[in-house]
Amino acid sequence: MAHAYTPGLKVTERMTISKRRILPLKGKVVVKVGDKVAPDDVVARTDLPGNVEPMNVANILGVPPEDVSDCMMKKEGDSVKQGEAIAQTKSFFGLFKSEAKSKIDGTVENVSSVTGQVLLRGHPIPVEVKAYIDGKITEVFPDEGVRVETSGSFVQGIFGIGGETHGEIRIVTPDCKTPLTDTLIDNSCEGKILVGGSIVTADAIRKAMAVKAKGIVVGGLDDKDLREFLGTDIGVAITGSEDINVTVVVTEGFGQINMADRTFELLKSKEGKMACINGATQIRAGVIRPEVVIPSSASESKQVGAESSMSHGLAVGSPVRVIRQPYFGKLGKVAELQPELQKLESESKARILTVEFADGVKAIIPRANVELIEQ
Repeated sequence: MAHAYTPGLKVTERMTISKRRILPLKGKVVVKVGDKVAPDDVVARTDLPGNVEPMNVANILGVPPEDVSDCMMKKEGDSVKQGEAIAQTKSFFGLFKSEAKSKIDGTVENVSSVTGQVLLRGHPIPVEVKAYIDGKITEVFPDEGVRVETSGSFVQGIFGIGGETHGEIRIVTPDCKTPLTDTLIDNSCEGKILVGGSIVTADAIRKAMAVKAKGIVVGGLDDKDLREFLGTDIGVAITGSEDINVTVVVTEGFGQINMADRTFELLKSKEGKMACINGATQIRAGVIRPEVVIPSSASESKQVGAESSMSHGLAVGSPVRVIRQPYFGKLGKVAELQPELQKLESESKARILTVEFADGVKAIIPRANVELIEQ
């Protein structure tokens, strides 16, 4: 029987979490299999080529392009400093001279006698890849990176901004329904991952940045507040590289939506423990979800074992979230699965299911309009 694709959102207290930590180009791996690592530990290093700075030396010196090579004081591969003369020409019996000075620190990469251009390459840019999570190295990819594994709790969000960070979990709202406002944030939140309720305001995000909180995990976010905070619209590309010092993970969606009770209670039970979060999100091909990883302690890890994180798909009783109107954001469980295609109001045909919400109300919904909450 054919299956309709159902996106899954994972919220689980115990599972094995595996992360590939890969360099953008080949370099050096500095750890080995079996090593224990902390989030800030460097696992691999490399150097990115420096930026290229073109200089039209022919125009600067006022000479034909073919004469540039004869005027060069530096050869290809030579080091240069910003402001240092790299080419020079003399006129009027050597009484006057023109100089072309380097715009950057780096090396001379290319001298063209066709265009009269000289390409300068900046110093290599060092890149370090950190472990991100507290765990153990289980695999090394020579010259490329490693795989880090840990056992613990895992929560996937709907949307996020900001990159990888970590800090101690701090519950700042009394329940999953209370909005996270700036009045709930103070200096004691420094270095913490703040867990809120139904929505976070732009003022609260700014306050979190001011007190140097590491991150925010909340049910909803107003897209108007997001634009106001970032100063621009979020496009369809991946998020996570924003120039901000706080990471935000939204668990439910845009608008004021209560954080799911199960998610809030899970995070509340982990208050005071270290969490690793990442706001990177991509909603197109190659979906990337924002996440919260809460590594277990050594004693807890022994109890977790090698629990499978494999999804088993939709089944009667599976917890789901509706991701389209008119029930957008509501949580429920699958009450019935109809395998045959059914005609919708739009006259199109689709596979449907019956969802029973927490208040006992049942609704027939296309399978493409629900998101499986994997446990």
